[in-house]
Amino acid sequence: MMPIAKPFLGEEEAKAASEAILSGWVTQGPRVKEFEDNFAAYTGAKHACAVSSCTTALHLALHGVGVGPGDEVITVSQSFIATANAVRYCGALPVFVDVHPETYNMDPSRIEEAITPATKAILCVHQIGMPCDMPAILAIAKKHGLKVVEDAACCAGVEIRMDGEWEKIGRPHGDAACFSFHPRKVITTGDGGMVTTNDPELDAQFRLLRQHAMSVPDTVRHNSSEIIFEEYPILGFNYRMTDIQAGIGIEQLKRLDGLVADRRRLAALYTELLQDLPVEPPHQPDYCRSNWQSYQIMCPDVEQKQLMQIMQDNGIATRRGIMCAHREKAYAGPETCRIPADGLPVCENIQDHGVLLPLFPGMTEDDVRLVVGELKKALG
Repeated sequence: MMPIAKPFLGEEEAKAASEAILSGWVTQGPRVKEFEDNFAAYTGAKHACAVSSCTTALHLALHGVGVGPGDEVITVSQSFIATANAVRYCGALPVFVDVHPETYNMDPSRIEEAITPATKAILCVHQIGMPCDMPAILAIAKKHGLKVVEDAACCAGVEIRMDGEWEKIGRPHGDAACFSFHPRKVITTGDGGMVTTNDPELDAQFRLLRQHAMSVPDTVRHNSSEIIFEEYPILGFNYRMTDIQAGIGIEQLKRLDGLVADRRRLAALYTELLQDLPVEPPHQPDYCRSNWQSYQIMCPDVEQKQLMQIMQDNGIATRRGIMCAHREKAYAGPETCRIPADGLPVCENIQDHGVLLPLFPGMTEDDVRLVVGELKKALG
């Protein structure tokens, strides 16, 4: 069975994890700081705060910009359910807008009609390695005095053109950007996340809240020659990353540019080979350079599940189009979310007709040709 994705880990990562274990300091410590510093330098952010997952990064970011009970956050339903969940963890209401049919990202033309006096922030999702139209989103946010948090779970290594210059996603264009290091992502720490910001006060708040709001970190107490009693001035969370994970992350970050280059090469071959098939390859806008975290095609003329089953029976794993949170039972009532009066037809169509094909480092060009060959047969 050819998997849909596979993490790329080697002896360097195994050694880094072993060194952390043998050091005797395995929870959040010096390797976490090193990983944070390296990630901030890579993305061009002033600050990077490592956490236990992208979900906790999103929660911290929304909490940090002031989202709370009674507030509304404009976002998209078409994303992993963690995006909408993070809004509700704050006691706020997710307000869903539809996405652009080519990029699968938030459609900026639908944002202003969703704004109400309760709107606090825009939570945009850079979908499966393809960034949003940030200039348009930022202009709307500035006009209405809204905070902007970027769900960049899939976007390590992605570039976006801003004011004519290429920048990494993660150099926050809004207030904060949140990343995932789940094994399905381009780099992994097993699980884990990162939240970047250029605001020193936000960064300080993230660092306080991720460790139960402990006034003095345990690393400081451990290295102090004097007895220190910590305090807990506010309610915090346990959102720490471990040094074992961070050690792996340090090595993974060294590989990132090479992993992205491999993905771009494979994605280009997919696009070339799919030209004669009755499917729609993904569209990359001229303002971005994707990392191709996933390669999703649209198959409008076939039954999605049947196609995927044929592929699986022939040894090729696939996944359905990006899920829509508003179709899940957890978002079934008006108290859980709000959707436009005309619904969310574009994101529903993408979920119902999108199919993700295998794409991971280590795939060969022959592997890509095999997948396309089996797809052609499955399409009949």
